Amino acid sequence: MKHKRSSIRLKGYDYSQTGVYYVTICVQDRLHLFGEITNDKMVLNDAGVMVEKWWSKFPEKFPTIMLDEYIIMPNHMHGIIIIKQPPDVGADPRVCPDNMGEHTGSPLHRVMQWFKTMTTNEYIRNVKNANWKPFNKRFWQRNYYEHIVRNENELNHIREYIINNPLQWQFDRENPNHIYDKTNNTNWNQIDEIIYGKPT
Repeated sequence: MKHKRSSIRLKGYDYSQTGVYYVTICVQDRLHLFGEITNDKMVLNDAGVMVEKWWSKFPEKFPTIMLDEYIIMPNHMHGIIIIKQPPDVGADPRVCPDNMGEHTGSPLHRVMQWFKTMTTNEYIRNVKNANWKPFNKRFWQRNYYEHIVRNENELNHIREYIINNPLQWQFDRENPNHIYDKTNNTNWNQIDEIIYGKPT
């Protein structure tokens, strides 16, 4: 019997409205594909540089998108995405031009799907042509985590977390070898909730 997969994003929220979103996207099976932490700094390999390239193309591809802080880690990445209000009422509000498909507005899931598609396709090409490490069936996990940033204080807190993320790698739950169980640590649980949101 198949079970319906529930969404981990906030139900009923209009993702096409102006807003600030904190997203986390993870590699399937937590494979280390993007580089390693060395001396508390993230050192990107060629695959990590590729992912960064496509992330940086968001504003070029989608006129209503702005980028804030982001970090690419060995097997996941965090980033802040700002979806802007179109400048004029009569302006074309679509995040994608006509040749990109049927959807209108700037829904976050469409933007993320484009990113996942472009990075997956290029990674596959380099598995074949440059001997990049292969993955099993999926490059990225099927879904992604998001958090709606509700105020400036929260935004600054998340920015600080992103900047310091390599320093916390040994405690990161996406690190298969993390050394600290945060189950009963209230402060860490609060940080995790901000970063990953509450699955629903």
